[in-house]
Amino acid sequence: MDVRRRVGLNLKKYREAANLSQEELAFNCGLHRTYISGVERGIRNPTVLVLQKIADALQIEAWRLLVEIETGRSAR
Repeated sequence: MDVRRRVGLNLKKYREAANLSQEELAFNCGLHRTYISGVERGIRNPTVLVLQKIADALQIEAWRLLVEIETGRSAR
């Protein structure tokens, strides 16, 4: 899986688990909502500094945005 897509899926998972809208997360990060949307859709290529801002706002470690999510299905 493309790393941008993986980051997007992880971001959405953690954002929803934190019960935050894209707008709320963007405000907490100091970013624009459309930027967060682009990251979630895998069309933005965030820098490590942006990933750290997002992780801090979600109160998670930044590396969690990069690892493949365990889904219970076999990896391909």
